[in-house]
Amino acid sequence: MQRTIALWKARARRVFYGWWIVGAGAALHAVGAGMLGHGFSAYFVSLQKEFTWNRTKVATAYSLVRMESGLLGPLEGWAIDRWGPRPVVLVGVALFGLGFLLFSQVDSFLTYMGAFSVIALGYSLSGFTPLSAAVVRWFVKKRSRAMGLTFAGQGVGGLLVPLVAWSIVRYDWRPTAIAAGVLIWIVGFPAALLVRHRPEPYGYLPDGAPAASGKDAASAPGERGVARDKVPAESQEFSAAQALRTPAFWLLAIGHAAAMAVVAAVSANQIPHMVQRVHLSLEAAGGVVGLLTVMQVTGQVSGGYLGDRFNKRALFVACMAGHSAGLLVLAYATSMAHLVLFATLHGLAWGVRAPLLQAIRADYFGTSSFATIMGMTNVVIMVAQVSAPLFAAWLADIQDGYQMAFTIIAAIAGAGAIFLFLARRPVHPAARAAATRAGSLAGR
Repeated sequence: MQRTIALWKARARRVFYGWWIVGAGAALHAVGAGMLGHGFSAYFVSLQKEFTWNRTKVATAYSLVRMESGLLGPLEGWAIDRWGPRPVVLVGVALFGLGFLLFSQVDSFLTYMGAFSVIALGYSLSGFTPLSAAVVRWFVKKRSRAMGLTFAGQGVGGLLVPLVAWSIVRYDWRPTAIAAGVLIWIVGFPAALLVRHRPEPYGYLPDGAPAASGKDAASAPGERGVARDKVPAESQEFSAAQALRTPAFWLLAIGHAAAMAVVAAVSANQIPHMVQRVHLSLEAAGGVVGLLTVMQVTGQVSGGYLGDRFNKRALFVACMAGHSAGLLVLAYATSMAHLVLFATLHGLAWGVRAPLLQAIRADYFGTSSFATIMGMTNVVIMVAQVSAPLFAAWLADIQDGYQMAFTIIAAIAGAGAIFLFLARRPVHPAARAAATRAGSLAGR
C-alpha cells in the first residue's frame, strides 16, 4: 500500500502543477454550474407552484446573482491581484454552500432574496474571476487550451441537472437544495486548496518550462523542486487604468456582455419554456440540458485547442452566430428534435467561446492586473446578465411565452459578434511613446 502511494506521489510530481490548478478550477466550475448556473432552472417550476410567483419574480433571484457579481467585480479583482485567488475561493465556497442551506428554508420572497444574496456572493468569489486569474498566470503558449479545460467543468456540471431535476421530483426541492449545499462543500474545499496564484514562488515558469535547478520550493502535488526564477516579461503588461483607456477594453466588454445575455437568459428560462411550449416533463427537460452540456464540454475542449492555433476573434464571431441560430430554434421549437438541435448549436457555441475571451484579454493586456481588469469588465457584463433573464421572464409573462424574448436576445448575440470583431490588440502606451520618440529622432 505504501509503495502504491509513493508511486502515485512520484507520478504526480512529474505533472506540471498548472494542470492541477486546471483540474481544481474545472471541479469548482462543475459544482457551480450544476447547482446554480444550469441547475437553477430546475427549481423554477417548483418555486412557481409552491409560492404562486410569476416568472419575473422567480427569475429576480438569478439576476441578483449576476448583479452582485458585477458590483463586487472591481473589489474582488483587486483582492485577487493583491492576495491571490486561493483565500478568495475558500471564502466563496463557504458562502456558496451556506447559501443553499438557507435557500432550503425560505418561506417568503424576502427570505428567498436573502438566501440568494449569500449564494450570489459565494458563487462569485469561488468561480469565474479568481479561477481565470489563476489559470492565465500559469499558462502562456497553452493558455487557450488550459482555459478550455477549466471551463469544461461547467459542461460537466450541467450533466448534474438531470439528477437535480430527478431529485426535485422524487424528494422535493428543499432536500435537494440541502444536498446541493453539502456537495458544494465536499467538492469545493479540497479543490480550493489546490489553487495557487503565480508559478514563480513554487519554482516554475509558465507552461512548465524548465528553470535552473536549486532550492526546493514546494510541497504540493506536482510541484518540482527547482530554483525560483522570473518569467520573462510579457510583451504587454497593462495596468487596469491603462486598459480602461483603450477601445479594445470596451469592445471586448460589450461583446462579452452580449454573449452573457444569451447565457443568462437561456440558463434561467430554458426549462420552463420547454415544459410550457413542447410539453416536456421536468426530467425530460433536464435531459435536454444534459445534452447541451455534453456539447458544451466538447466545444470547450476543442475550443481551447483551436484558440491556440487560429484567430480567436474569428472563432468568437462564428460562436455568436451559433448562439443566435440556437436561440431561434429554441424559441420556436415544437418537438424534441428541435430541442436537440438547439442543445447542439448553443452548447457548442458556448463551449468554444468561453475560453477564448479570457485568453484574448490576457493576450491583449497581460496578466499582472488581469483580475482587476476582469473585475471592471464584470461591471459591464452585469448589465446584460441582470437584465436579460428578467427581460425574458417579463416578456413571457406578458405574452404567455418566450418566443419574442428569445428572438430579441438572438439579435443581441449577432450585435455582440460585431463588437468582438472590431476589438483589435491595443498598443501599450510605453511602446507608443517609444515609437513617437523614434519618429522624432528620425525626422531630425
